[in-house]
Formats: sequence, structure tokens, C-alpha cells
Amino acid sequence: MTSIHRENQEPILIIGAGMAGLSCAVHLHRAGFEVRIFEADKMIGGRVQTDEINGFLLDRGFQVYLDAYPETSKLLDLKALDLKPFKSGALVYRNGTLHRLMDVFRHPGSLLPSVTAPVGTFMDKLRVGLLRTKLQLSSLDAIAAREDLPTDTYLKRCGFSETMIDVFFRSFYGGIFLERELRTSSRMFEFTFKMFSRGRATLPAQGMGKIPQQLAVQLPSGYIRLNTTVANIEPQAVMLESGERVPGSAVVVATDASTARKLLPGLAGATPAWRSVTTLYFAADASPINEAIICLNGSDAGQVNSVSVLTDVAPAYAPPGKALLSVVVLGLPEEELLEANVRKELVGWFGPAVKTWQHLHTDRTRRALPEQLPEAGQSKRAKGFLKQEDIWICGDHLSSASIEGAVISGKQVAESIMKSR
Repeated sequence: MTSIHRENQEPILIIGAGMAGLSCAVHLHRAGFEVRIFEADKMIGGRVQTDEINGFLLDRGFQVYLDAYPETSKLLDLKALDLKPFKSGALVYRNGTLHRLMDVFRHPGSLLPSVTAPVGTFMDKLRVGLLRTKLQLSSLDAIAAREDLPTDTYLKRCGFSETMIDVFFRSFYGGIFLERELRTSSRMFEFTFKMFSRGRATLPAQGMGKIPQQLAVQLPSGYIRLNTTVANIEPQAVMLESGERVPGSAVVVATDASTARKLLPGLAGATPAWRSVTTLYFAADASPINEAIICLNGSDAGQVNSVSVLTDVAPAYAPPGKALLSVVVLGLPEEELLEANVRKELVGWFGPAVKTWQHLHTDRTRRALPEQLPEAGQSKRAKGFLKQEDIWICGDHLSSASIEGAVISGKQVAESIMKSR
């Protein structure tokens, strides 16, 4: 869409260059509005960033892009991102062995090992197929209108056994929700399950940070100011920490929920709690699995939740001849013995070669994901954004806690601003 410049109009001021702020800015720019984005960090992307360390691409925690996301995919050039898919399934560590559990609709050759894997019952695996069909046929609006329950309760109502819930769902969705209790909204579960069923979990060939970068390059040069902290806001101006006052025709707060509340102390609703995660990155001379698939901890012991060999999915994540592994531990455990404990644990998964892995970095992300409990999400997800005292607020904490949720929330604010002009 070609932008049409609107004369004699102050720019719309957006606080935050994460996915919500960038989405809002791109939609406004396409409609002909001038925007300015103020970002306190030195990089764009918010929680979606990639750091390069000695030729290795380290995302800020283990993240994937679901290529079935409808709104985000409209804003991106997926071909240029060169998305590299994971296989649809998992290797589940249980009883000292990695067992294969696959989406047999996509990998029919894995039917026998998936059915015979000691991960739930035959009926559990049949119910996975039935749930897949149900959600494939459900619109996103239908999912949003359904009763909202804790995911644990929802899965029990679907008839899944305790073993299937404990061995598979707590580890797989533990890595998505960053909590193994499965207290997260069943609407969020249905949404993500539908996205996994419709598409694939992928990695951009050059790292997750390429996603926000693609949005940023759609804006004119100079629209984004990095290393710029906003101290106070008014309905038509922002005051920077430097003392500079910047006037605008509207103000959008596109930060995380905690920062939004600092800027707007009277913000309606409770601030969601944060889910934290620790990601350990290791370099190895060879992949222990040689397959683009996630490995899950289906046992009732250990700190590791999942392991992925990122270079089995996207080879450019490491220099030639090296494998890059991402090991996810939920929460923020004490760091002193964490690496040693993780190595000891993974020797049981992959053998003594684990002892030779080179530890590259440990990413401790305190604010990794806003918690999305059922009772906290019903009213907010109905609209996906807030407007308070003529100031718009957007972010994944007001939609679904995902890249897609952030993009939708930013789009909805942009549309609301357009309608008000």
C-alpha cells in the first residue's frame, strides 16, 4: 500500500519498538500517517532479538516463528526470511531413552513408533488427532468466544490421561507457556495448537531478530530513535529522560505491561505476572540428533525442559562445522552450578560427548512472557488494546502472549487511531 502524506499534522508518537509498536507504526505509515518511535534499548524487537557471539546467532531465549500466523505473515516477506522448519513432533526423553512422537498427518511414516512410544495411551494419541481436527475447523473468533479454563483442566476435559498430560503436554507447552503447571488460558492453548496444526514452527535462516528488522525497514529512516527513554507522557506529547519534550498528534504506549504501568500509574486492570526462562547455549563439533526436531523432558526429574539443535534446523546459526544447541530451563535457577547440573543431566540423554560441549552463553530472561491466566484474559482479549485518557496502549499482554498477539494489538490501535481522524 502506498503511503499518502497528511499535511500539517504532528506525528503519532509510539513508545516501544517491539513487535506491537512496529506493527502499529507500519500500519499507520501505510495509511499516510507520520510516526516516531522511541525505544529505550539499543536494539529494536523488544523480546524478539538475536545477538551474534563469535559467529553464533543466539536468540534471546529459545523462540520460534509459527508460519501460520495470519496477521504477522501479511506484514513480512516470508521468502526473504528463508524460514527453516522444525519437524512436526518431538523426541520425548523418558525411562532413559528418547521416544519419537510425531504428527502422523504430516509424517505418516512415523505412525508405528509414535503409537508405540510410552508417551500416553493409544486413546491419547487418537484424541490428539481429534483435537487437531476440531481446532482446524474452529475459527479464531470461535476460539476466543469459548469458555476459558486452565489448560490442565481443559486437557482433562478432553479426556487425556494424566500420563499424557504429565509426559508430553507439560514439557511441550511448558516451553511455550514457560510453566509446567499448565495454568495458562485454554484459549491460548487452542490458539497455539491450531497454529501448530495449520503451519510449522520455524526459524528465520539468520535469526529471530530478522523479524522485527523486516518491519523496521518498512519505515522511513529516522522514524525510530534508539537509546531513548520516555520519562513522562501526555495525551499529545512525550517527555524524554533527557528533558526534551516532543509534541505529537497522539501517543501510543507499546511497551510491556510493567513499563506501561510505570508510565500510566492509573492504568486499568491488573498487571500480569511475568514468566521467566533460562536458556543455555552450547557449541558442539557434531549434533547429537542430526534432525530438525525438539527434544522434550518427559521424565519427572531434572531441570532441563527441552533441547534443540538449532543448526539442524537453520545451519547459519553457527560457523561451518559447528552445531549450536539451545537448552531451556524454566524459571531463573541459581547460576553457580546450573551449567554443571545441566551437563550431568544431558549425559543421560546424549552420552559422554556432552562433556565436550563448549558453553557459549546463558541467557536469563526475567521478563520472558506475560502470564495469561483464564480469568485475567477474557475482557482484554475481546478488544486487544486499551485507551485511557486519550492515550492508546497495545501489546501482547492485551491480546495473546505471542508475536501474533503483539502484531494484532498494534494493528488494532492503528485502526482505532485512523477511525478517530
